[in-house]
Amino acid sequence: MDPQATSVMWFRRDLRTFDNPALLAALAEGPTLGLFVLDPVLWDPAGPSRRHQLVASLRALGADVPLAVRAGDPVREVVAAAREVGATHVHVAADYGPYGAARDEAVEEALADAGIALVRTGSPYAVAPGRVRNGSGDPYQVFTPFSRAWSEHGWRGPAGPIPDDALWLSLEETAPLPEVDLPEGLDLPEPGEAAAHRAWEAFLEQVDDYAEDRDRPDLEGTSRLSHHLKLGEIHPRTLLADLAGREGDGAATFRTELAWREFYADVLHRRPDSARDYLRPQLAAMRYDEPGPDFDAWREGRTGFPIVDAGMRQLRATGWMHNRLRMITASFLVKDLHVEWQHGARHFLHWLVDGDLASNSHGWQWTAGCGTDAAPYFRVFNPTTQGRRFDPDGVYIRTWVPELADVADPHDPSPDDRDLVGYPEPIVDHRAERLEALDRYGEVRDAAAGR
Repeated sequence: MDPQATSVMWFRRDLRTFDNPALLAALAEGPTLGLFVLDPVLWDPAGPSRRHQLVASLRALGADVPLAVRAGDPVREVVAAAREVGATHVHVAADYGPYGAARDEAVEEALADAGIALVRTGSPYAVAPGRVRNGSGDPYQVFTPFSRAWSEHGWRGPAGPIPDDALWLSLEETAPLPEVDLPEGLDLPEPGEAAAHRAWEAFLEQVDDYAEDRDRPDLEGTSRLSHHLKLGEIHPRTLLADLAGREGDGAATFRTELAWREFYADVLHRRPDSARDYLRPQLAAMRYDEPGPDFDAWREGRTGFPIVDAGMRQLRATGWMHNRLRMITASFLVKDLHVEWQHGARHFLHWLVDGDLASNSHGWQWTAGCGTDAAPYFRVFNPTTQGRRFDPDGVYIRTWVPELADVADPHDPSPDDRDLVGYPEPIVDHRAERLEALDRYGEVRDAAAGR
C-alpha cells in the first residue's frame, strides 16, 4: 500500500463493507475517502419508504466506516470531493441503469478533465447486464434460456471483508443526512448490512421449504431480502455462494428468483426506454381507461376484493408487498380496471422500500402482457380464486383487512357480512371485466393483422 496515494470510494447501491470489490480496490491504493452523494434526481421522486430506508442504511454504514456525505449534482460533488483529498482515482461499482449509466459517463468526463480516473469494479449483480448472450452474440429475449445461460456463465466468489488496517480520509465539510418523516403507521424493515446478513442466515434455515412456501403470503416463506439487495447491503454473489452445493427445489427456486432480478436488469440495460414505455409497443395501442375513483379505491385498498385490498394495504403499511400479491394487484388494475400499467408502476415505486426500476417496470409489463413473456395477455388473475389458493385459511386477508377478521368467508364475504363490518361491495364484476380485457386485446391483435 502506497501511503501517498489516495482514492475515493463513491458508494451508491453497495452500502456494505463485505464482498465489495470496488471498496477493496479503493483501499488497496491507500487512504480512502468513503463518499455518498445525495442526488436530487434520485432523491426528489422517491417516496417516504425509500428515502427513510436509504438514510437509515447510510447511518448503519457510517457506523462501520467513516462516510462523507455531499448533496447536489454528482458531477460537481464527486469531483470536488476527489480534489479536496487529492485523489487520483474514484472507485465505483458499475451502474447499468438508464440514469446511472449516463450520470457516470458525465462524472467520468469531469474527473478526466481534473486528471482523475473513474474506476468501475463489479456491479450490483452476480453477472453484469450485457454479459449473457446467446450463440449468435445477441441478448436473450425471454427468461428461460437466459436463466440457463446465466447459470452456465457463473460468477466469482465473494470478495471478502475489508482489511483491518484500512486507512480512511475525511472531508472538512459534509452534509447532514436529512430527516425523513414517515406517514403514520408506516413500519419499515430493519436497515443495514448486519441486518441483511441476519435475515439471510435466518432464511437459509428454511430455504428447503421455499419452493412450496414462496407463493403463500400467509406464511413467512420468502427471504425478505429485496430491500437489502436494492441498497446493496448484501450482494447476490454472497447469496449464491452460500447456496452452492445445496440440493433440493428450495435452493434451486431461490437461485431462479435471483436470475429473474438479473434478467430484468439485462432487459432494461439493452432497452432503457422500457423503464416507462412498452417493451412490446404494439400493446400501447390498446384502449385503456383514465384513472378515476376506481384507481383511488385500488390504491387505498378498498376495491371490495379482499386479497387485492390486503396487498395494497400491506404496501402502504410496510413499504413491501408479497410477490404473489404484486402480480394479483397488478393484474386487477390492468385487466379488471383497464388502467395502463405505468400508473400502477409509479404507485408501487413511490411506496416500495425495495423499489427497483428494472424489476418494478418489467414485473408490471409481464403482468400487463406487454413485457418479456411470449404470450401473456390471456393471463387474467381471478382475485377470489387466487386468494383461496394462496391464502387458504384467510390469514393474510384477516391480517391486512381487519374488518374481515371474524367473517365466515374472508375471500368472498356475503353482502350481509360486508354491510355489517363496513366492507365495500366489489367495484367491478370480474367475469365481465375479464371478457372486456380480452376483447380489447382482440382489437389490437386484429389491427396488427390488418383485419
